[in-house]
Amino acid sequence: MGILSWIVMGLIVGALAKLIMPGKDPGGFFITVLLGIAGAFVGGFLGSLLGLGAVTGLNAGSILLAVGGAVLILFAHRKLKQ
Repeated sequence: MGILSWIVMGLIVGALAKLIMPGKDPGGFFITVLLGIAGAFVGGFLGSLLGLGAVTGLNAGSILLAVGGAVLILFAHRKLKQ
C-alpha cells in the first residue's frame, strides 16, 4: 500500500475505533489518523501472528484487523493517560 492508502485507511480505521470506544481523547483529526495507521500496523502484526491474515489493502478483512489494533492502541493510550 502506498502512503496515500495508509492515510485513507488510517482515517477510516481511526474514526471506526473512536465510534467503538467513544469518549474524550486529546488530539483531533491528526491524532485520529495516526491512531488508525498505528492500529493497522498492530492489527496486521497480531493478525499474522495468530494466523488471521494481514492488512493488505482497503478490504473488509484488513479494516477489521486494523480497527482491532486501533482499539487496542486507544485502550492503552487511555490507560496510560489516567
